[in-house]
Formats: sequence, C-alpha cells, structure tokens
Amino acid sequence: MEQIKKPVLEVKAVSKHFSGVYALRDVNLQMYEGEVTAIIGENGAGKSTLMKIVSGVYHHYDGDILLHGRKVDFQNPKEAAQSGVVIIHQELNLIPNLSIAGNIFLGNELKTAVGLLDYRAMEKKAGELLRSLHLTINPSTPVDQLRVGQQQLVEIARALLFDSRVLIMDEPTSALSDFEVELLFRIIRDLKAKGVSIVYISHKLRELFEIADRYAVLRDGQSVGQGWMKDTCQDKLIQLMVGRDVTTLYRKEPTCSECEVMRVENLCFKHPVYRDELLVNDVSFTLRKGEVLGIFGLMGAGRTEVMEAIFGLHPGSVSGRICVDGKEVKIRNVKDAIAAGLALVPEDRKLQGLILNMNVANNTSLAVLEQLTRFSFIQNKKERELSEQFVKKLNTKVSGTMLEVDKLSGGNQQKVVIAKWLATHPKVLLMDEPTRGIDVGAKTEIYKLISQLAGEGMGIIIVSSELPEIMAVSDTILVMSESKLTAVVSREDATEEMIMKAALREKA
Repeated sequence: MEQIKKPVLEVKAVSKHFSGVYALRDVNLQMYEGEVTAIIGENGAGKSTLMKIVSGVYHHYDGDILLHGRKVDFQNPKEAAQSGVVIIHQELNLIPNLSIAGNIFLGNELKTAVGLLDYRAMEKKAGELLRSLHLTINPSTPVDQLRVGQQQLVEIARALLFDSRVLIMDEPTSALSDFEVELLFRIIRDLKAKGVSIVYISHKLRELFEIADRYAVLRDGQSVGQGWMKDTCQDKLIQLMVGRDVTTLYRKEPTCSECEVMRVENLCFKHPVYRDELLVNDVSFTLRKGEVLGIFGLMGAGRTEVMEAIFGLHPGSVSGRICVDGKEVKIRNVKDAIAAGLALVPEDRKLQGLILNMNVANNTSLAVLEQLTRFSFIQNKKERELSEQFVKKLNTKVSGTMLEVDKLSGGNQQKVVIAKWLATHPKVLLMDEPTRGIDVGAKTEIYKLISQLAGEGMGIIIVSSELPEIMAVSDTILVMSESKLTAVVSREDATEEMIMKAALREKA
C-alpha cells in the first residue's frame, strides 16, 4: 500500500482578481517532497498569477497558502525565499555586468567581522553551489559572459543558497539547447533525491512526461484536473487545458501563388566585432505571395540573424541584394524596411516587441504614429479605433485597449506585437519564434492567423525551433547550419529525418 504523504506546500481555495476581473478562482493544489509537479494551462489560465502568490510577489488574495501545514502570507519574494520557497522566472533576473558570486549573494551578502563585504567567502560558497550543479566556471566571471543555459544554473544556485524546499521553475527550457535541457533534468533529479519539491511550468508537454511526477491543470483561473503523469496522456491534458476535444495537428492549406513578392540574393552578415566571421554566409531564396517560408536550424545556425539582416537592424554589417515586388530595395535601417513593405515580429516579445508599461492601444500604434498624429499630437480616438480593430481581428483577450500589456498573458501579448506590425500593411511578415512560450490553444490561433494572412496574399517567413511546427505551417522549408543554407525542401517532400540531417551539417 502506498504511504500517504503530507504536502510540503498546499494552496487552498485561492482567488485573486485585478480590477474586478478574476485571474484565479478557488484554486486548490498540493506539492510534495521529492516530487516534480507540472502546472499546465493555456496562456491566461492563471499559472503565473498563482506562482506569484506562492512566491510572495502578490500578497493580497483570498484563500490560504500552507507551508509544512502552517499558514503563511509572504509579503515579498525575499520573505518567501527565507522560508524556502523560491521562484526562477522565465525572464532571468540577473545583473549582466555583476559576477556570478555577486548575483548569487545579491541582497544576502556575506560580511567580514568589521562589516566589509567578504568576497572570498562568497566566491568560495558560490563555487561549491556551482559544482553541485555540474558547472565548473570561475565565480568571479561576469554573468553576461555566460550562455543562457549557464545563467539558468546561476539562478538555481541562488535558489539553493536559501536551502530551498520548494523551487518554482517557469518555462526553464524555453531558451536551452537539447544538451542543456538534459543537464537541467539531471539537476532536477538530484534535487528531487534531496527532498526538494519542484513546481515546473512548461508548454512543452513532451518534456513534462519525462520529468514530472504529478500534474495540475488550470483553465480560466480554475483547477480542472490533477493526478499522476504516468496515468494520463498528452491528448487528455490538452483536452483539460482547452476544454474541448483534441483535434489533429494543425496543417496549413496551400495558398501561395507563382507571383514573387521578395527575393534575397547572396545575403551576408559580418559579425559586428569579429569581422572575419560571418553570421549569415551567402544565403539566397525567393518568397512568393501567399507563401509561408519556414526557416529551421539548431541554435547558432543563423536563423534570427537572417531576419535581422533583412530588416535593417545591422547597417554596415550586411551585404547582398533584396528585391520586393521585383524591384531592388536599399534597406539601411528599420524605417527603410517598413517603407519597403517589411515587418518583423521579434524573437523576444517583451524586450524587443513591446513597451510593457504602456497600454494595448499605445503599443499597437507604435509603428504607424505618423499616420495618427496631427500638429505633433497623437489623435487618441484614431489610436483606440486602430487598436480595437486588431483586438477584434486577432481575437485578443483583453478587457480594454487601455489595459497595460504587462497584465496580459504571453499569447495575448504576442497578438499585440503582431497587431503593431499588421497596422503597417506589410507585404512580407517576418516572424521569429512566434509561438515561443505560448500554450496549445494560443498556438492554434496564431497558426490560423498565419494561414489567413497568407490567404490574403501576404508573404510570410517563420523561424521556429520546433520541427513539427515548421512542417505544419510552411509551404517551403529552408534549413540552416553554421550560418549557411544547407537545404531547401517543399513541405510535400520534407521528412523530419531529412531536415535534421541538413541542420547538422554544412552544405557540401
């Protein structure tokens, strides 16, 4: 008979609302020692709000949080951390020019007997924490010299400094390579063996079946299911998430014409510092009206660099020829790119796509302000009308266009970024990882939008790290490896094996 375990942390009937709108309603959840609990749900389901309550970011809510059976009400994240509850956010909270040791001990510095900072003791302890995470690197190294995967380990080391008993990981693998994911999972298993309870938030359902023991599903701010991962399947989880039967994987209908909308010839992008190194090496392709061109490659292959080079983000470092509607265009900056009919939905929506403390209407109008301005003043009514038009067109879930975008879920934030660029009426839409960090339901909406735009004759280029996604939405697939184009494959002829082989080698 299985021994009944008591939860390390328990959420009982927790509710939270913002301006009268409930983000959580009567949520119940239990987390156990030495187990990974996966929190699953669509964007906007309430996952992040719940974790912010548990970790002390939000402290005004209804219901109870119990830690080891005792009611707690953390007033801030530091108070939660001192009690052993630590959250590692998807957007890492590290200071780039500060050392690894400095980041680990930030706010909890060790001091000598005379009150001075004890750098030697902090670096020694930081080194021990790093070695426990299989990271052999000097603790005095500035964080901005680390890869994203290594920065993730620094965040975990900081959590271990508090002897954390509950560790919350929000989308921890969203920017990691396969090797780094494997290392992270090894560390999670080590932490489980030490009795740490881990809360794991991810939209990558396949990895949850590998690492999670239990699951809890949220939908529209409510608990709709929980249990053992071994007793469920992907289809059942998706059905719980979206509240409807699972349909087959989305597959775009052919919409491309024979009419060319853009041609790129011999595109090269020199490294801004190491001028002998090419980030994009002699890449050429064509894009037809109504075509979705997918670009696939492993990290560092040059996918994002192709998009940025085309869009004029690196003047002086890019050479080659770009034609739009059969006419050569000179793109020296972003303004030239927009004038030529190009738009770019960037990889990092929060850093590059949005101004988080501005509202939906303000963000939607950013690329077309000149059209909405009269006598140097923005016409607020026109701005709101523009935003409302795209809220309706993209089915953005928002209480009003005056709401700040940092209050929106990831999927709805992405829709605001897309709306901003659609407002420019582009001929070519460049989309870099458009569904990263977005749940299954929101992904399907983005796919349908892509298909709709292509059906209207727009040319679309998509970069994605997810091979099934590339094969589902693309008409033609470009494969890159080490800055070079190694394959051009039609969807009909493409297989996952063929694409991965091309992604792992240079073109002969």
